[in-house]
Amino acid sequence: MTVLTHAMLLAAGLGTRMRPLTADMPKPLLSLAGKPLMEHALDRIEEAGIEEVVVNAHWFPDQVAAILDRREKPHTTLIREDVLLETGGGVKNALPLLGNDPFLIVNGDAYWLDGPRSTIQALASRFDDASMDALLLVIRTAAVPGEVGRGDFMLDPMGRPRRPKEREMVPYLFGGIQIVHPRLFKDAPEGPFSMNLLWDKAMEAERLFSVVHDGAWFHLSTPRDLVVAEAALATGLTRPLF
Repeated sequence: MTVLTHAMLLAAGLGTRMRPLTADMPKPLLSLAGKPLMEHALDRIEEAGIEEVVVNAHWFPDQVAAILDRREKPHTTLIREDVLLETGGGVKNALPLLGNDPFLIVNGDAYWLDGPRSTIQALASRFDDASMDALLLVIRTAAVPGEVGRGDFMLDPMGRPRRPKEREMVPYLFGGIQIVHPRLFKDAPEGPFSMNLLWDKAMEAERLFSVVHDGAWFHLSTPRDLVVAEAALATGLTRPLF
């Protein structure tokens, strides 16, 4: 069992596909089930016992700061990105605040419900420092309502992901939650870059693994997705996914 003490919440994106809802606020501050998406994620992080969280912000960062200022736990440190660094660049920029051990990364717009146990704890119990540089939560595309495209990954029997081949449909999506070791960022480029770059490096070295989510998860890309998620939560239609 990996003991997680630090996490990073990614809240710097522009959320362009959520326009017009994100014209004047960051996507992680959109409301679902009575509170901002980002607060749901912070609640899950707190429940998992993680005490230190770094949050990055770029689009309307003062709004993100206001949410963080009203929380007592977990303790948060805000990094304001003058230049949008994307997912990989944002985490690399925050590494001095994230310690030397494996840490959690959560997309600020990720919304999930735990299955039989805590999703974060399930990842922590699976993470093996000796064999892994990154461990991703993945979602069965068949359990996700709406358009999910071609999927992100195929998994081998050991849970190692691979990318889809040309014109191939694959059955798993990245769920916006991962545990990574700081060594994953060795030789990472400066400036903006995607975590996909580092996943591909880890994949090639057979050090990228995954855990399949056993609870409910919502694909929140467009305003329509938010409406569908709100309706599902209000009517209890998430229960059959467990």
